[in-house]
Amino acid sequence: MQQIRRLLPFRIAGPTLSGLWYAYLWMMLGALILSLLLRWTNLQEDNLSPLTYVIHGLSVFAGSFISGKRSDRKGWYQGALTGTLYSIVLNIISFLALDATIGGHDLLYLIPAFIIGAAGGIFGKNAKKN
Repeated sequence: MQQIRRLLPFRIAGPTLSGLWYAYLWMMLGALILSLLLRWTNLQEDNLSPLTYVIHGLSVFAGSFISGKRSDRKGWYQGALTGTLYSIVLNIISFLALDATIGGHDLLYLIPAFIIGAAGGIFGKNAKKN
C-alpha cells in the first residue's frame, strides 16, 4: 500500500471535499452495477427508482463517513454539509441535463441527505482513531 501512495500522492485535504469525492465515487460504482444488472438480468427500468434511492443514500452515508472521519471536530456538521452539498450538486446536474425547472419537491431531498449525512459524520467521527 505504501508503494501505491508513493507513486500516486493524491489526497484531498479538506474533509468536505474528500467526502464529496468518495460520495460521487460510490454513486458512480452503484450506477455501473445498476447498468450491469439492467443488461444481464430481468430487472426492468420501471423497478429502478427504489434502487437509485438506496444507492444515493449509501453514497451520502459513505461520503459523510469519510468527511466525519477526516474532520477535527463536529463530525455531524461535516457529514451534514457533505450530504447537503451532494444533494444540491445532484439537483443542479439533473436540472441542467433534463432542462427542467427546480421545484419544491426537488428541494425536499435536502432533508434526508442532511439527516443521512449527519449520521454518517457521527459514525465517521467515532470511528476515528485518537
